[in-house]
Parts: sequence; C-alpha cells; structure tokens
Amino acid sequence: MSERQVVTRIAPSPTGSMHIGTARTALFNWLYARRMGGKYLLRIEDTDRERSTDGAVKVILDGLSWLGLEPDEAPVFQFTRADRHREVALDLLARGSAYRDYMSPDELTEERERARAEGRVVRSPWRDAEGPVDAGRPHVIRLRAPQEGATRIDDQVKGEVVFQNVDLDDLILLRTDGTPTYNLAVVVDDHDMGVTHVIRGDDHLNNAARQTHIYQAMGWETPVWAHLPMIHGPDGKKLSKRHGAQAVSEFDDMGYLPEALRNYLAKLGWGHGDDEIFSDAQAAAWFDIRDVVGAPARLDWDKLNHLNNHYLRKAEPERLAGLVEKVLKSRDWPVRDGDTETLLRTLPLVREGAPTVLDLADAVIFALRRRPLDLPEKARALLTDETRARLGRLSMSLEGSEWTVPALEATIRSFAETEGVGIGKFGPALRAVLSGGSPAPDLAGTLISIGKAESLARIQDALPN
Repeated sequence: MSERQVVTRIAPSPTGSMHIGTARTALFNWLYARRMGGKYLLRIEDTDRERSTDGAVKVILDGLSWLGLEPDEAPVFQFTRADRHREVALDLLARGSAYRDYMSPDELTEERERARAEGRVVRSPWRDAEGPVDAGRPHVIRLRAPQEGATRIDDQVKGEVVFQNVDLDDLILLRTDGTPTYNLAVVVDDHDMGVTHVIRGDDHLNNAARQTHIYQAMGWETPVWAHLPMIHGPDGKKLSKRHGAQAVSEFDDMGYLPEALRNYLAKLGWGHGDDEIFSDAQAAAWFDIRDVVGAPARLDWDKLNHLNNHYLRKAEPERLAGLVEKVLKSRDWPVRDGDTETLLRTLPLVREGAPTVLDLADAVIFALRRRPLDLPEKARALLTDETRARLGRLSMSLEGSEWTVPALEATIRSFAETEGVGIGKFGPALRAVLSGGSPAPDLAGTLISIGKAESLARIQDALPN
C-alpha cells in the first residue's frame, strides 16, 4: 500500500488511566503520519474483557481528545474481530505453519520447569507428532516457528536487532477456549488495516521477532518497526508515583495545556536542532522517526513548566478564564456573575510568571474577593490613622483619574509628590486594602483588575467611619 498508515494501540489499563508514555507513543505516531501524508489510526486492544470496561475505554478516548490526537478514522476495537483472528489461526494450521498442542496444564508446567532448568524455551512434543488429531480434545494452537537461523529486525530507532530463532518459542495463537492471543490479533489487525509502520514502546521489541514469524508464515509484508524507549523520572529510574504525575488526566488536573504537553512530549527523545518551542505544524514537518534517541528520556518538570508558561502567555484570555473558573469551582469557590469580566482584565496581568492554570487560579484570587475584606493582622498593622487619612485623599484623586494603567501610574506618582512622601509610605497599605493580603500585581495593575467601583469601595471600607 502506497499510503503510509500508522496505528496507536492502546490497551485499557487496570488503573483506569492512560500513561504519559502511551501519550508520547500516540504523538509520535500522529507526527509521523502527518509528516508522511498518511493516516493516523487507533486500535483499542480490548481482548482482556475484565479491564476493558466502558469507563476504561472512555479514559483513552477522552485523553487522546484532550491532547488533540484524535484518529483519522473511527477506532477499531480488537475484540470485535476475534472471528477474523481465529480464521487466520486455522489458515496457518491448514498451511502446516501451526499445530495443535494437546499438553495438559500439568504437562505444560513440567515442560516449563525442564526448559528453565536446561536454559531453553518451552518446546511442545506435539510440534512434530504424527498420526491422527482429535480436534475435540482440549488443546491450544501454536505457531510452528523456525528453530534455526536468526530473525533480524531492522528497527528505525534501535537499528538492526538480531534474535536467534532457537531462543524464540512457538507462541500460542489460540487458547484452549478458542480465544485469540495478543500476538496473533495485532498482526492480523495490522495487516487488515493496511498498517505500514508500527511505532510502539520498546517493551514490545521481543514481540516484533515473534510477530515477524506470523507475517512470514502468512506471506504478508512485514511492517516497518520502530520501538521507542521508556520515559524515566528525573532520577533516571522508571517513572512511578514517586515522581508525580504519570497519567494524562493528571497533567490536565495539574493545570498543563495540551499544546504545551504535546510540545514537551515531542522533545522527550526527539528534537530538531536547538528548537525548544515549536508548533504542531513545525513538529510534523520536521519529524523523522529515525531521529528518535534510543536511550530512555527523563521527565524534567522545570522544562515542562517553562513550556506551559509560554503557552499560557499565548492563550486567549477567554480560554484561560474558562479554565480558571473550572479550577475555582473545583475548589468550591463561588463564581459570581461578573467574575468572568474580572478574570479577563486580570489574567493578562498575572500570567507572566504562572507555570500552570492552578497557579493562575491562585494569582487571581485577590480580584475575586468579596467585600468587606477580612484583612490579615500584618495588613491591619499598616493602617495607622495617618495612613488611613492619606488613603482617603488618594481615593479622591483616583476617582477623578482615567482608569488605564498609564493614567493610574501617573495619578499615584502625582499624589505622592503632592503629599511630599514616597510611594512606599502608602503603597503597601493600598495594596493590602485592595487585595486583602493576597498576592497581586503592581498597584496600577491591581486597580485595573479589580475595576474602578470595586477598588474605590475597598479603599472606603478601610477608612474610619
């Protein structure tokens, strides 16, 4: 097939989540398909029916949708194709490329123990048995794999990998109950879906050799293999809970934007010169699977935060306002009518140093507080009689000011000159009564965020009755 087709295979997780390593694999599949003008496909590996609940599948689809990696065609559900998998197994049996193995569970256990003791793979005595067969007797169907020579995998990431066939067992194609095994199902599905490139984790590298035997036995063209290294934590060890987030949904919950995570994941094991920040279109134009580094990549939170801040600063305020409101509601903060307008004024002033949406939600609290503000003791200590009187006079100056950052800055400077004092004499107290002691931007930015009426009202609340 001339059109390149790559497929992301995702098995529902027993933890009900989609791992960040799976997300990166999906991204590399997506980038390669876009780079080559091909199709990006998705297959749900749902043959394990206990894991493959509707909820577990929804997590996968929702995670890919959030990341912006939805497939070009409707997902294929592997379980629905079991009859086709069995058909191929029986075809292999008819070709003499597979055989019925009648070993009982006890006999298989004994053979495994012997094989382990002798340092070899399991070999069934039924592989070369002669005589009639009893299809009604309990059995599995095994592939009659080559036992001599070697199987070479020309991997786009790992290079040439050689497996001695004597070290590869006759894998089971159909279990005793007639259900297909993973290695059979993925080969049949890849062939039928026209998949030309298999890009997946390197924990499947050994399977590539075993699956190659099925392709060869069926006379099918073997796809191009590319096995990606794992993602490790900052300490170089396998990514685990102690390193923080592992699932895609956790990165969403922690306030990372999907475009930032795509950019960051693209840099985990692949890169384009010194470019750190790039668009999806640029990544697709530059991506080559052969440029992926064979060594495990390390998750770097500082770099991810830097990238996320970049995309937060580029995002439309309306989008950020919606995300921040979602965070506030999750914290049981009562979002009122009019708060969206406040957020739209505030977010451009506070997002410069915010690594995540959660940090943005913290940074806007000062503007959303409800009057009268409960000032902390440190703020109340600033409100001496002299300072209160000065704030009262400042309030009159602010009331006559144009409500823009330059005008407010000029009004505050002019007021300080008229009073014959530095801004430090009243600035901290003004900030305190405006923000309620919460972190806030500079004075003019704080006034703009809160709005004229609310700002003057908060100052008035701090004055003597």
